[in-house]
This record gives sequence, structure tokens and C-alpha cells, in this order.
Amino acid sequence: MKTTEIMARLQAKYPTEKEYLQAVQEVLESIEEVYNQHPEFEKAKIVERLVEPDRIFTFRVTWIDDNGEVQTNLGYRVQFNSAIGPYKGGLRFHKAVTPSMLKFLGFEQTFKNALTTLPMGGAKGGSDFDPVGKSNAEIMRFCQAFMLELWRCIGPDQDIPAGDVGVGGREIGFLNGMYQKLAREYHTGVLTGKGATWGGSILRPEATGFGALYFTQHLLEKAGKDIVGKKVALSGFGNVAWGAATKARELGAKVVAISGPDGVCHIPEGITPEMIDYMLDMRASNRNKVEDMAVKFPDKAFFTAGKKAWSIPVDIALPCAFQNELSEDDAKELVANGCWCCCEVSNMGCQPGAIHYFQNNGILFAPGKAVNAGGVATSGLEMTQNAAHISWSAQEVDDKLHWIMQSIHEQCVKYGTRPDGTVDYVKGANIAGFMKVAEAMLEQGVI
Repeated sequence: MKTTEIMARLQAKYPTEKEYLQAVQEVLESIEEVYNQHPEFEKAKIVERLVEPDRIFTFRVTWIDDNGEVQTNLGYRVQFNSAIGPYKGGLRFHKAVTPSMLKFLGFEQTFKNALTTLPMGGAKGGSDFDPVGKSNAEIMRFCQAFMLELWRCIGPDQDIPAGDVGVGGREIGFLNGMYQKLAREYHTGVLTGKGATWGGSILRPEATGFGALYFTQHLLEKAGKDIVGKKVALSGFGNVAWGAATKARELGAKVVAISGPDGVCHIPEGITPEMIDYMLDMRASNRNKVEDMAVKFPDKAFFTAGKKAWSIPVDIALPCAFQNELSEDDAKELVANGCWCCCEVSNMGCQPGAIHYFQNNGILFAPGKAVNAGGVATSGLEMTQNAAHISWSAQEVDDKLHWIMQSIHEQCVKYGTRPDGTVDYVKGANIAGFMKVAEAMLEQGVI
């Protein structure tokens, strides 16, 4: 396999799909050497098959807003790969959603799910629907219209969606309610991220952020460092950032910056439990303004418009919001201000230039497919509980999440350790995930 040849073909075929091409190139560059050590992979054309999704559903979503006006959006579900289990991946509602974005996310999800040790394939879906400024009634009507088109394509042993950007517990509830009405069967396992009273798992809302901090802890321990007392910057204020802030504080770190599309809030003394709770109110308001934190806590949080969290001097940067949110210039600013660790909590949160700058300057760096896998891992645990019609305690779920994140870290170390003993977490995560999926594809024949 030659990465340049495969990428040239994909670029000619999908010239406008930048996110998808970026994700594929990162993986292929990491796995090229190990792939070429397995002639059986080459013979079966594993990579050529793996980079294309199994299928993509595209559909119109028509709904009525509060003014009685008819609105039309596009909905998608990309079922990327089911070699190791049923399709599993979130739904994203955001005005920037495109097929390229969802193909990149489904591709990444395939390897992320493989890293969790659980039997789950990769998928992603969503819509260009923008929840910002929408009422609860409008969001409910949109979710119901979206599920009306999607429901025949999913199922507890076929494809199990979850939440993502713009899709939290409220949206999962509306989606699940419509699915039950259409299917006329109570499938507790057809969506994950459900409410605790109707099949959801304890700790699922916190799981992505919690798991990211557990992974970060292992990464720091491997490097001979400690998280206690370290200053942390994170982007976003949805479920992921909320979980990350909660666990970072619990582990003894000091979250001194959170950001949103409008700017950054500097919190010199560190985020408080009351401020962390308020992050959920900010997300639920659909205003998408981090300035609200400074308005609510004027003596503790100080807002600067147009700036990112990466402008605040910190030890550890945790991108928690959107893909490609941290640029090479941001990376240079972080390093100049003393940052020595960056862990992607969002999917592909750093641009390639930023990753290369971190790696070339000895900054500890780990990719989203490893760092944020705790969310989908806990979704897998939710599926297990649903299938067995049981509910585990918070301690049981947290113990399993701890074990999974430790296992992911060990896989990264196994495949990513350099001759000098340091770890290339990008390479380690990509090879570990790829080997599991590739071997499963090989054993199941050419399909």
C-alpha cells in the first residue's frame, strides 16, 4: 500500500470532502508500515474497502416552526463499517453538517469503537438543522420528523445512534419517543444516551469527559507527571466539556478557561461546582454564548470576545467542541504560554499543522479516537444493560469505564512506543484500531 496513491484516487473522487480526506490521510500515514507487513491485507484490498462507507442514507426532513412556516433540512446516516459489531455512532445537529463531515466522523468512529474492546462498528449521522435559537417545541417537531425518515434504517442489532454536537438527552428523548411510536415495539437499546428512568445508563452524560480525563491521567503517569494543581483550558460548554470540567476538578486540576463561538471566559481561581452546573443551563438555553458565564459570575469569570480558550496560559489544553478547532497558530500560542500537553476530547479537534507542531516540539499529544472513546464505550455498556434488562450502579459503570480507558491507553503504548521510549499516541491509536477491524474484515471474506 502506498498512501500517496490511495489519497490521490480519493482526492480525485471526492475533491470537496476536506474533513473526510484529512481523517483518512492521518490514519493511512500511521498504518502504512504495519499494513505492508501483512500481504494478506493487500491481497484482500482491506484499505480500499475500509475507506469507503458501507452505505449512506440521505433524506429530506420537513417540519413546521412556531410561526407555522414550513422548514426543510437534510438528514443523513453514514453506516461506515460493521466488521466487529452493529453500527454505532452519534447524531449531530449543526448548520455546518455535510456528508464530508459525517464520513470523517463515521470513519474515525470505526477505529474508536474498535479501541473500546466492545463489539461495535462505526457510523455517524445528523442534519444541517441549527438548534440555536429554537424552542423546545421546534426541536421536538424536528426530531420527530427526522426519526420518521430514519427509523427503518436503525435497530438494536443493526444500527444504534447516540447523541453528539447539538443532540443531548432532550433530543434523544424526542427521537426515541417517535421511534417507539413508529415501530410499535419497546426497544430500549435502539438509541443510547437515554434518560435514567427509561433505559439510560448512569454516568452516560458525563462519560466522554470523564473518560477523557482518565486517559489524560494515564498519559501523564506514563510521562512521569501528575494532574494535581495543573491549569487546564477547555473549549465548549456542552455535555463533553461539562464532564471534562467536572472530572478535572475532582482529580485536582484547575480549569481556568472555557470558550464558545463568541469568545473565552478566563476563570483565574478555577471553575467552581456552581459554575460547572451552570454550563448545563448555558447549553440548554440554545444561545450558544459563553459570555453568559461571566454575566452569571461577574466576580469569578472574565469574558473576552473573539478569543479562544487557547489564548489563556495553561499546562493542559482540552479541545472539547468541534473538529479542527485548534489551529497551528493556536498551538504556537499555547506552547509559547507554557502548555506542555494537549488531549483531543472533540473528534479531530486539532488541525494537522497543530498536531505536527505539538509533536515536533515535544508536547504530549493524544488523538480524539483514543481520548474521547469513553462516551461510546459507556453507550456500549448502556446497550449491554438494555439487552440484559438490568441497571448497574454508578460505581459499576465507572469501574468499567476506568478499565476501558486504561486498556485503550495500553493499546496506544503497545503500538506507538518509539525507540527512545516516548509514545506516539496518534500512531498507536490508529494501528491498534485498524488491526482489529482489518483482521475481522479478512476473516469474514470479501463482502
